[in-house]
Amino acid sequence: MRWLTAGIFFWLAWTQPVHADFYISIKADGSYVLTNVHRPGRHYERVITEQAGASLAGTGEAQLITGLPYAELVAAAAKANDLPPALLHAVIHAESRYNPNARSPSGAVGLMQLMPGTAREMGVKNVLDPRANVQGGARYLKRMLTLFDNDITLAVAAYNAGPDAVMRRGRIVPPYAETQRYVPKVLRQYRRLQGLAMDAPL
Repeated sequence: MRWLTAGIFFWLAWTQPVHADFYISIKADGSYVLTNVHRPGRHYERVITEQAGASLAGTGEAQLITGLPYAELVAAAAKANDLPPALLHAVIHAESRYNPNARSPSGAVGLMQLMPGTAREMGVKNVLDPRANVQGGARYLKRMLTLFDNDITLAVAAYNAGPDAVMRRGRIVPPYAETQRYVPKVLRQYRRLQGLAMDAPL
């Protein structure tokens, strides 16, 4: 019975949402007590520990991103350029829906739909190579973020319409129909991958 009771406590500890440290103590009559309060003078065995800063949203984000196409490639490009992986994924989703051979009528190519001039400027020799394309797109997106003081909305608008279009209109999203659709689409996916509400500030 003692081992059965202990097993139940262990199962409860591991299957319930983690909010604090949990301990098991053995009372004088041999029964078990599961508690998150450590009282002086009693012997406890810790069975589960809350991780500092852990959150269900963070766990969900990691699971969502690691399950996406090209997850390792995107993670490497994000790390190299100090970008949130979720933002890169959101741009790729909007640009090509993860099709490495995508081509637009305007001449943009690959996962991140690099224009020929942008690809050359970012040092991308083969725009159809997924790794090179994402690295180049990540470098360009980072440049846009730096140019617009880490304003994600303006950086995403500039990625789509070009930085001059954003600058000319006083640093706002240009009134182009495509860009007006594109920016909310990217930001919606970015928030979703982060586990944020659709109206959460960025």
